[in-house]
Amino acid sequence: MNTQELTGRTIIVTGGGRGLGREMAYGLAKKGANVCIAAHIEEDINRVISQSNEMNLGKQLYAILADLRDPEDCRRVVEKTIFHFGDIFGLINNAALTFTYSSPNRYKKDYSNKFYELSDEVVQNVLDTNFIAADRMARLITPHLIKNKVGRLINVTTRLETMTKPGASPYGPSKAALENASEVWVKDLEGTGITVNIVNPGGAADTEGFEISEDRELAGEKVGGMVAPYKMVAPVCWLMSEQASQITGMRFDAIHWDENHPPEEEAKRIGRPLGFFLK
Repeated sequence: MNTQELTGRTIIVTGGGRGLGREMAYGLAKKGANVCIAAHIEEDINRVISQSNEMNLGKQLYAILADLRDPEDCRRVVEKTIFHFGDIFGLINNAALTFTYSSPNRYKKDYSNKFYELSDEVVQNVLDTNFIAADRMARLITPHLIKNKVGRLINVTTRLETMTKPGASPYGPSKAALENASEVWVKDLEGTGITVNIVNPGGAADTEGFEISEDRELAGEKVGGMVAPYKMVAPVCWLMSEQASQITGMRFDAIHWDENHPPEEEAKRIGRPLGFFLK
């Protein structure tokens, strides 16, 4: 197998119905991977099915309607993926509720909700989606990877400065939990053949979340431009490849990745250890 080819590797992408997840799923499938997309909006699922057929990727993309806040839906996604494609090779924990959920129209209002202004429902939904579901999916899948002595776990968190800026709760803390968990997983999986890495956009992603909940142009001005979803494709495809089998415990901001250069060079150039360093 070519070191950049992913043929025969089955990968689950959560939040794969739109935005970053959908772009990563299509990119992985184009490299030959079998990809299961889990998403909770039926319209997004139907769009993915239609688009994948148009791109002649229908046999490689399997879309499942699922609310990953529900433990049974998480189990169902794993079981259906194995039934449909066989052994799982990798997981990309991408599903998230962002600022557009916890503080809608914040750029128009020029105000982000403070932590004490949030409802229990909002906080719980963000934590359940951004951290609990990601942790649960990894716990469900990892025993399969250990059995096969190979596998990849990729988490999408956010920049450290985004986690702690004013008005970042509960999104920031939920991503901080996933960042910290990633560091623990690296240590727990040492010597198993399973790698754990983080890939982030490196800025506000130019996805449907902004298009629906924010004035797109205003949002772009406020954050100094947004990151195109396709930027996630090259680093995640490389991390899922044989070439990256020894790369673990790293974080990559996709905005800085140059697709025109060899991926191993880009990984060395922009990668840095995941996790936190106390001030």
